[in-house]
Amino acid sequence: MSLDRIWSGWRLRYVESHGTGVAEHQVDIGDGDGSIFERILATDEPDDRTYIVHRGRTCFVILNIYPYTNGHLMVLPYRCVAELDDLTDDETAEMWALVTDSVRAIKTAYDPDGVNVGLNLGRAGGAGFPDHLHVHCLPRWHGDTNFMTSIAETRVMPESLDSSWRRLRDAWPSG
Repeated sequence: MSLDRIWSGWRLRYVESHGTGVAEHQVDIGDGDGSIFERILATDEPDDRTYIVHRGRTCFVILNIYPYTNGHLMVLPYRCVAELDDLTDDETAEMWALVTDSVRAIKTAYDPDGVNVGLNLGRAGGAGFPDHLHVHCLPRWHGDTNFMTSIAETRVMPESLDSSWRRLRDAWPSG
């Protein structure tokens, strides 16, 4: 019997960080005021370091650095808003247009079998950052949940965040 290998050597930096989630280009966002997303925006770092895939007028799209699968995007307003009914009409319109563009980019970049789109509102609703709502958009494939997820509660990510960012940025719908 041969042994199957899951080769993801790029994850060594994560493992050595004791699971703190250090990304390839970790940006110091500090513990200052505002949501984690507002602090990322305040760094003035370039998009390839913060993993911002697209900037709109009222909303932006960012790669999730703790992805469920490669290509996991989040769409959110610049403004820190916790509830859907707190969004302005302009934010609502642009956010949903960017969700559509995110799904198009994911389909172009990854050719998945399906796509998950969703929000977790409030801590009880599963939100990791309940103060700043965001819409998750992520590719899915038949059989993408295997023993590693089911037994070890671990996801093996075959692509670096830098590569995911480049793929999605290159696939972003123009116009």
